[in-house]
Amino acid sequence: MATNKEDFIYPQRPFRGEFTPENLLLDANLQEFAGRVGIICALENSGKLSPLDAYEQIKVLWHQLETYRKHLFEE
Repeated sequence: MATNKEDFIYPQRPFRGEFTPENLLLDANLQEFAGRVGIICALENSGKLSPLDAYEQIKVLWHQLETYRKHLFEE
């Protein structure tokens, strides 16, 4: 069974909940956010990133997710 690196690093789970295109896209972005945060945390725990660098990177990812959500739902 061959899998590519992206599927291994950023696994996708099935969507559950009320189906709308917006909810599906937000779910995909939340899953990507969670995967990236997990990698950043692992790098920080292994000493590859300082706690401050990890915090800053997660903060940037959070702001990107928040901006995407606002555009998606036009609040």
